[in-house]
Amino acid sequence: MWQNKRKPLRKGLMALCALVLVAGVAAGCGKKKDEAATAAADKGKPSEVLVTYKDGQVTRGEFDTFLNVNAFFYKQYAQFKDDPAFQQDMMKQLVTFKVLSSRADDKAKAEADKQFTTQFEQIKGFLNAQEGGMEKQLKDAKLEQKDVEEFVKRSITAIVSEESKVSDQEIQTAYNTKLEQDKTAYVTATVRHILVGINDPATGKETRSKEDALKRAKEVQEKLNKGGDFDALAKEYSDDPGSKENGGKYENADISQWVPEFKKAAAELPIGKISDPVETSFGYHVMKVESRNTKTLDDVKPELRSAAAEMKVYDFVEKELPGLIQTNNLPKPEEKKPAEAPKTDAPKTDAPKTDAPKADAPKTEGGK
Repeated sequence: MWQNKRKPLRKGLMALCALVLVAGVAAGCGKKKDEAATAAADKGKPSEVLVTYKDGQVTRGEFDTFLNVNAFFYKQYAQFKDDPAFQQDMMKQLVTFKVLSSRADDKAKAEADKQFTTQFEQIKGFLNAQEGGMEKQLKDAKLEQKDVEEFVKRSITAIVSEESKVSDQEIQTAYNTKLEQDKTAYVTATVRHILVGINDPATGKETRSKEDALKRAKEVQEKLNKGGDFDALAKEYSDDPGSKENGGKYENADISQWVPEFKKAAAELPIGKISDPVETSFGYHVMKVESRNTKTLDDVKPELRSAAAEMKVYDFVEKELPGLIQTNNLPKPEEKKPAEAPKTDAPKTDAPKTDAPKADAPKTEGGK
């Protein structure tokens, strides 16, 4: 694939939940005898208290439900449910959501309620489209609808609360800083291209030499310059399965997602001109930029606000959360070989995701 493997910043909760959470939870103090007796009686039961923190606690039942909802949305997490490092990170995530959502003011709560209504309808629609519908999906996961509702609402409330604390000045500064680092950071373009590849995207094996690829690309360029139809030539010549059936077109795409050579051409080519073959590690591209625009501050405010909120969550997890934890009875990872838990995601606040290709930019094989 001719796109960068670096994924763009994902808006909303997905980015905020993919936290590699730090260790260093404070050990609890001694318990009173009656508290110890109660804890012993509750051990292994849903009422067992696993973690206490300032102004709150997490029971085994609550934690197990949190794990199950995460595994419900992300099936691959089920294999890690008994891993101590994974459990520790998930616990930190749960406490983070509980604390941050509890700090939301009335305005943030009202906005979160509105977003929740919209998002949960989308989630229901997605689940009902699966085999057996939402009811069967939840039953198989040993969950009730209220469990998923609570998970989603608390998550949305936490992120909306943090986003509400991001000032306009912070957003302006972030916008300017990104422009200073890359003057094309906010450029979007509609680009057509025909890729003459040198390797099979599935196997990586060489399919043609660079010399043969360049010769073929120049042949394409010549045909286009003589008025050849881009759609037809893309279907005939292009080795980009993500665009060849669409006339080689990527519409209103962020050029920052593309590999440097392709990005540079997308940023600099005269509008409407057929390019000379542009070499990347994937082969040679014959390109035509049909339009190019720069996003304004208003255009990117939501993603910049989300990114700033993400940093606030990181700061909370690293700096404040350890001091809030009072007791933690979950198993600890082995100290001799600390394990980094898998990064954990929750559903995005803008929509639940499937494994289907993104609608905004079709992907080719061999890239992400």
